[in-house]
Amino acid sequence: MQHILVTGGAGFIGSHTVDQLVAKGYKVRVLDALQERVHPHGWPVYLPDSVEKIQGDVRNREDWLNALDGIDGVIHLAAYQDYMPDFSTFHHVNTVGATLLYELIVEHKLPIKKIVLASSQATYGEGKYRCSEHGTVYPDSRPDAQLAKAQWAVRCPHCDAELEHLPITEDVVNPHTTYGISKYAVEMTSFSLGRKYDIPTTNMRYSIVQGPRNSFFNAYSGICRIFTLRVLHDQPPVCYEDGQALRDYVYVGDVARANVLCLEDERANFRAFNVAGQKGTTGLEYAHLVSNAAGKDIQPLVNGDYRFGDTRHTVSSGEALQQLGWRPETSLEQTIGEYIEWVKEQPNLKDFYGEIEGKMRAANIIRRSNS
Repeated sequence: MQHILVTGGAGFIGSHTVDQLVAKGYKVRVLDALQERVHPHGWPVYLPDSVEKIQGDVRNREDWLNALDGIDGVIHLAAYQDYMPDFSTFHHVNTVGATLLYELIVEHKLPIKKIVLASSQATYGEGKYRCSEHGTVYPDSRPDAQLAKAQWAVRCPHCDAELEHLPITEDVVNPHTTYGISKYAVEMTSFSLGRKYDIPTTNMRYSIVQGPRNSFFNAYSGICRIFTLRVLHDQPPVCYEDGQALRDYVYVGDVARANVLCLEDERANFRAFNVAGQKGTTGLEYAHLVSNAAGKDIQPLVNGDYRFGDTRHTVSSGEALQQLGWRPETSLEQTIGEYIEWVKEQPNLKDFYGEIEGKMRAANIIRRSNS
């Protein structure tokens, strides 16, 4: 493979993947919708000059065909993600866009040798837990009535005992959100069509990806953006629930390496991989890391707020991908430090989250417990 198309290549994970491909000598083309809420200033300056840029929508047949001309492999990262309740958009962009890619390859007999697609840790829902009596269980989302009482623990669906969380492996999925469902639909569709029409396919289940170039402008940009902007404005980071929920975070450059590895390695064909961080970290721990990296002494705020639909503990196992030779090399401390330095270079350090938070409260996504 010589000529690679990266959809969503102007974005966060996409642009770092482009950098990896260019460094390895690939000819790269980018297809990106340049959605205004993510790219309000058009094409970002960090894309290498050698990259061919096409503005287009993955829901549009002609945009796909234009972008696929002369292409050997595709890394399909274009996606819609947000916390706002525009549920149908997840399927229109994520599921339909990926399905249309396979449809056009088959219809036009395009010589695509490999497709790597962005899936998500969200396919696991609440994840994997252990009950002392019933063994391994995969519980449903915690009910809002429980969260409203500030009862944060995940409980066994059989005996109501408090559960112990386990690292999530690739064998069982149980998506709870529309975003997670749309991503698992992409997996099922791409694997089915890929096997049927002999198009080698890999799906990447990213944990929470962090690092420079993560957009300021949408609600889904994540904890590092939110905490950093608040700390730089001398405001306390707000930790949801009791601040003890666990997540694993992975550096965007490590994710880009994983994407290229799975593009090149036939052992990855027709498999889904966790792209996991080094360890689980609580919200309170993360808040202190950000404050320390920013040179501030600001204590996080825990006020009983929670996001409706959030999981409690979500930490993936990266063992399967590590067997192909990949490791998450960059520590969370280094990741946060790099992000803060990048943020300080940006021309507008407005606390965008204040406006977004108001919209999320109005949509009843952020709620207050009765604690």
